Amino acid sequence: MKTLLVLAAHPDLAEAIRAAVSPERYRVIHRVNIDDAEPFTTRGLVDLCIVDAELTGVQAIWLLEKVRRRLPQAVLVVCSSVRAPEWEEEAYLQGAVHVLAKPVRPRLLNSVLERLRATTPSPQPPGTRSIAAPRPEEGVRQPRAEHTAAEALAVLRNFSGILTHSLNAEALLKEFLLQLRAILGVNRAAIFLRQPVTGFAAAASDVRSMRSACAIGLSPGLLEHFELSFDTGIGGGLFRRGRILRSESLEANEDAGIRKEFELLGAQVAIPILDRETLVGVAVFDGRVTGEPLANGELELVFHLLEELGLAVKNIWLHGQLAANHEMMADVLRELSSACVVISRDLAVLHANKAARQMFTRGRRPGGELDFSDLPQALGAKVYQVLQTGSGIATFKYQSTETPNATYNATVLPLQRPGAPAPTSVLLVVEDHTQSEQLRKLEIEAANLRLVKSMADRIAHEVGNAMVPVSTHQQLIAERFRDAEFRASLDVALSESVKRVNRLISQMRYLARDAVLSRESLPLTQLIEEAFKEAHRHQPARSAKLQFENGGQPIVLAGDRAALRHALSEVLLNAIQANPADARIKIKATTESDDQGHDWVHIDVADNGTGFSAEAAQKVPTPFYTTRTVGLGLGLCVVRKVVETHQGRLSIFNLAPGQTSSIRISLPLGAENVVPAAN
Repeated sequence: MKTLLVLAAHPDLAEAIRAAVSPERYRVIHRVNIDDAEPFTTRGLVDLCIVDAELTGVQAIWLLEKVRRRLPQAVLVVCSSVRAPEWEEEAYLQGAVHVLAKPVRPRLLNSVLERLRATTPSPQPPGTRSIAAPRPEEGVRQPRAEHTAAEALAVLRNFSGILTHSLNAEALLKEFLLQLRAILGVNRAAIFLRQPVTGFAAAASDVRSMRSACAIGLSPGLLEHFELSFDTGIGGGLFRRGRILRSESLEANEDAGIRKEFELLGAQVAIPILDRETLVGVAVFDGRVTGEPLANGELELVFHLLEELGLAVKNIWLHGQLAANHEMMADVLRELSSACVVISRDLAVLHANKAARQMFTRGRRPGGELDFSDLPQALGAKVYQVLQTGSGIATFKYQSTETPNATYNATVLPLQRPGAPAPTSVLLVVEDHTQSEQLRKLEIEAANLRLVKSMADRIAHEVGNAMVPVSTHQQLIAERFRDAEFRASLDVALSESVKRVNRLISQMRYLARDAVLSRESLPLTQLIEEAFKEAHRHQPARSAKLQFENGGQPIVLAGDRAALRHALSEVLLNAIQANPADARIKIKATTESDDQGHDWVHIDVADNGTGFSAEAAQKVPTPFYTTRTVGLGLGLCVVRKVVETHQGRLSIFNLAPGQTSSIRISLPLGAENVVPAAN
């Protein structure tokens, strides 16, 4: 009898399958999810699993992956009322052998089960014994077989005692020295190693001394304050020569440092410990307890054993360094305010820092452990997409349904080894930008309030100045209206006030516009004449002179006549105010084609004033900046807004103090807008 597990939210599917299959052949078990079926999944009792999953989204694929991880050996069948081809293909890729449509039809179900039953290998019946290997012929004597095997097993057992300390250098060396002492019968032995590199410390090549790591037969008090050096003594000799050194050798007799260290240690021979690249340490040995020295063959064998030991010690150091670095990185990730989650290809959470557990579990799971199902669907779908495609996703905004007022930035990055076809895992980083977003909005609101306050203050001041003469004449109008001189003064006051207020209204209107309202053909010469007349009305100056040059080539612009006329009048008014007693204004218009093939007209306006300073030239296009005691300081700001609305540019040249300033207005000009000069 085979066990058939049905995973469905409702028992209807399980009842339909139980009624369709033979009870003698199949035992049908119903569970809501795979977690509830743990006793069957852990013991491998499930032969076939039928999953009720709608193949319309990634959630069904996640469920199939989870079932496949729990039941790697079971046959997987999916029941779905909707069968989308792309998701059905994903189901087969996740291990499903068949997809049935709901409602389940008994004949089709039994046919599928019989086919699956025929292709599934039958388990070996209990009690079946395998055929034993033939024994050696009796009568053939093997006198040394058992004895040789026992000796080999004893050696292997002793060697396994060293392997049990593969991550503890001190215990490993201690066990090695004890094994050598038992085999060779040495009286004294010590191993000196250079200092290991841990964490992000300096490189190992910078360490020039070796301290005792393990010793037998030597006083701990002596070794506590004794070091070997890579530069002098035994350590220096082995580092330079790289071969075994005896105390009675010529090199030792010629070097006082080597002789002294041999005497202090009571040793007869020193062997270098190499890792096939450089010197890791030094091993010193005395003679046997019988007083006999160690033979050259024995020392050669010990040298090769120490080389393997040096590799093991180096691996221990690398493991310690890796563990220290990993611990440090884990501490850094744990204390980050951003949520960091590392997810493997099988959708298992490999790492989740404190912020991630707080953000996604919110105390719902005991112990705060994070599972992939705890991630919101919007983030889980992005993670699954990166795992499948191997392409990272740029930072995007994420809005949590549980905290709608919070703002998050999420980034999904694949972690892929060089040469690997697909990423091994994915890093999900979610940053909480709620506070910074609120601060940004507050800064914008504060800036807007400051701008409104400044604008209100300047406009009130300008309107107040315009109303002062009107108010003064209004107070005297009843008494002096019959006076002709008073009426003339009243007319001038009203005219000046109306002009100032109208100019202010025009400035506000053009600052509020973000597009060109109308577009018509505008001869540049006529436009400049109209702008000069308008500027002259605001600043009467009988001596003001205007000189215009266009190189004999009439130019026709396309744009808003009123806006461009106002912008040019503001520039000309600024030029007249620079020297009202004797204003001399020069305008030069030239055409040019840029590298992209676009045609431009440059209108350069120069006056005979004192010019702008470097600081003033940078600030004059900004709102409410003025170098005079009257006015709002919006003239050039309005010019820049109108020019930029027409896709142009505003520039200021000759910025040195005391020199004439030049303002350039650059406007785009199509080829059809340039009128050829008449012959």
